[in-house]
Amino acid sequence: MSASSQLILSHVGSAIMPTSEQWLARARKHLDVLTKPLGSLGRIEDLAAQMVSIRQDDFASPLHKAVYVFAADHGVTAEGVSAYPSEVTRQMVLNFLGHGAAINVLTKLHQVALNVIDVGVDADFQSIDGLLDHKIRKGTRNMLHEPAMNDEELARALEVGIMMAAGAKAKGQNLLAVGEMGIGNTTAASAITSVLTHTPVVQVSGRGAGLDSAAYTHKLKVIEAVVHKHFGAGTTPEPLDVLRCAGGLEIAAMTGFILGAARYGIAIIADGFISTAAAAIAFSIEPRVRGYLFAGHQSEEPGHRVLLEYLGLKPILSLSMRLGEGTGAVLAMPIIESAMALYNQMATFASAGVSEATP
Repeated sequence: MSASSQLILSHVGSAIMPTSEQWLARARKHLDVLTKPLGSLGRIEDLAAQMVSIRQDDFASPLHKAVYVFAADHGVTAEGVSAYPSEVTRQMVLNFLGHGAAINVLTKLHQVALNVIDVGVDADFQSIDGLLDHKIRKGTRNMLHEPAMNDEELARALEVGIMMAAGAKAKGQNLLAVGEMGIGNTTAASAITSVLTHTPVVQVSGRGAGLDSAAYTHKLKVIEAVVHKHFGAGTTPEPLDVLRCAGGLEIAAMTGFILGAARYGIAIIADGFISTAAAAIAFSIEPRVRGYLFAGHQSEEPGHRVLLEYLGLKPILSLSMRLGEGTGAVLAMPIIESAMALYNQMATFASAGVSEATP
């Protein structure tokens, strides 16, 4: 791990406070006296209690929602690991800015502020309105042959994410979703997942954006070669070394963003496989991140289930999605909003004059 990355993470990680067990217990007690059978709202009650443990005294304030979509390209696409050419990353960023993508529809519907950040797209956008330009380089290096990032690039990507979280705090945003766009990034996430969780590549790697059987077999071989090249058998590398060698600029930025959100006491919803890989890196660096994390959904990528188990997270939704962009996380936001509304607005047995169940 580089000295600069160590300094960044020691500063942020040391400032992450655990979520409040006292407020969690208080929330559970309050939920138990609302006018409903005990526990009858199921996981909605868990979501409400976790939100109260995060927000503490501020639990009744309105939710201000935002999604941050980090975009970057991957050098490993030169190995034919994706059904789509790498220029689709640039094209989809333009689609986001033109309000034509799924994430645009959902953010408009659910009143979620959309932020699109270029940390490594292989294109020159020339200061397009609406794009947050924090490009570090035009895509990572080909991880099959060399580390995806050097120490300086990794540190800069982490800093971008932390800076975005600080900006969210300054804007009063208190429920954040994290998403991504990057052709080839399921290859990176699969390598990260295999190494972090000590799971065979074949069990964590899916077909991405639609590979046929031959291309999928080739993708597995590439990922296995990446893992073999950078990480010796039986070793447990540092999380940031996993990210530097086998990650992506957008995954690194999301890692910084998740750590930063926890640093500022903000609830954050991971989207699918790629953003959850970033969450897993962040958790490996600082386990206290876990209390601030929600899993928006469980995607069709097999590695996503493995990562959710590693993090100890239960997905809010299961809709057989595999789109990315933050779509699953944004779809989960109304569920969390509903949980908080029920918590704050339902009558108690005492206030409503309703008899409680007899012991």
